[in-house]
Amino acid sequence: MISVTSCGSGTPAEPQLSLVPYPASVTRQGEGFTLASGDVVTAPDATIGGFVVSGVLADTGVELALGAGGRIKLDLDAAQAGPEGYELTADENGARISAATVEGLFRGVQTLRQLARDRTVPGVRISDRPRFRWRGAMLDVARHFRPVEDVKRFIDLMAAYKLNVLHLHLTDDQGWRVAIPGRPELTEVGGSTEVGGGPGGFYTVEQYMDIAAYAGLRFITVVPEIDLPGHTNAALASLPELNCDGVAPEPYTGIKVGFSALCPGKPETERFLTKVLTEVALRTVGPYVHIGGDEVEKLSDAEYAQIVEQAAHAVTANRKQVVAWQEAGKTALPPGSLVQYWQTNGGPEDVERAVAQGARVIMSPASKVYLDMKYDDTTRIGQTWAGTTEIDDAYDWDPATLIDGVGEDRIEGVEMALWTETVVTLDDVEHLAFPRLPAVAEVAWTPQGERSFDAFAARLAPIATVWDRWGVDYHRSPRITWP
Repeated sequence: MISVTSCGSGTPAEPQLSLVPYPASVTRQGEGFTLASGDVVTAPDATIGGFVVSGVLADTGVELALGAGGRIKLDLDAAQAGPEGYELTADENGARISAATVEGLFRGVQTLRQLARDRTVPGVRISDRPRFRWRGAMLDVARHFRPVEDVKRFIDLMAAYKLNVLHLHLTDDQGWRVAIPGRPELTEVGGSTEVGGGPGGFYTVEQYMDIAAYAGLRFITVVPEIDLPGHTNAALASLPELNCDGVAPEPYTGIKVGFSALCPGKPETERFLTKVLTEVALRTVGPYVHIGGDEVEKLSDAEYAQIVEQAAHAVTANRKQVVAWQEAGKTALPPGSLVQYWQTNGGPEDVERAVAQGARVIMSPASKVYLDMKYDDTTRIGQTWAGTTEIDDAYDWDPATLIDGVGEDRIEGVEMALWTETVVTLDDVEHLAFPRLPAVAEVAWTPQGERSFDAFAARLAPIATVWDRWGVDYHRSPRITWP
């Protein structure tokens, strides 16, 4: 439970600290301290200590150093709760973060960075842990390709708000963005263009693994998506044998969906699924592979199920867990599967079928957390098919009450999605993501009973000064009183 101390009997509690996502328990206590250049960070892990040193410099301009006996101490303490839980205390002598794991220390470091934003760290005791285990953001690099450095920038922005899953949408009608050994046509043809006819691009095996390693250092798991059996024109254009008539269509640069599908029943289709998903699984550090499954109009239910179940088998054969969009709930899912709810303009029957099979749910309601939706009718980029989504729309909802019968015990977590049909540059990515990304991050982290939009808006506004330092192109929502 969140708590703050008051100044005495009958005195209102102090305003919340400018922290996002807000911790589970916050108590103000005594005096704090002011950071000074040359202050030392003592840490059991040099990498995590380095994140404090570099992060505080980036956020405040204060240069810290690693060493023994520092005023900022990071300690491993098995008594702390959960792999991401931590405790942070600050007083006139400095700050201490303790956690049971290095991951927990890293989450606490992000809180310290926010506390130190103005160089003066208040006296405080924070005990914190996340509401949901899966706190993700999906970045679509298939419609418009994003180079490695842009993805790393996005990872850094995610990490600052305690997100821990990067879902990379790697394939679609408009592009195939990851190299598959033995199938060079997929990137030579399928990776050669993008929406609007741009140059496209793709990640080599080494680049894909570099992205995953970079994310891993920030305790973010990369979940690759190979979208099947629809959204496959890039694959169909690359490999004629995947088409029922053996004829490859032209590469596609539009944004219409639902028109493409792999050919069911062909041995070449199953061989393709096995090859691609095996290669992706072998090069994925995390435990998940996403097989898509959404918006398929050309196949019967039986044909759809055949391909989805073949894909799921290829994933589990490589000891990975299946993740799929909600439509996959009408197939036979393997144990441990996760389904992703997105289609708020339709019924949740497929999600309910998946849950009845034992699957857990990732909540990604399009009308709340699809970051490619415009903020309002004047937004320069974005779409409106799920409505317009201002920051209060992205914030004011409870994942545990969205679908009757799918309560918190069946929910794996929350994931926002940024599709890129209209997103051409990194500035476009950031403009649609901020300030909604921190809002959804708080939905996923902070206990529901301790959240209110008014309090969040007051806490978020001062954080924009850091976005200015970082060069983030954010939307100045009229719902926030910005500094």
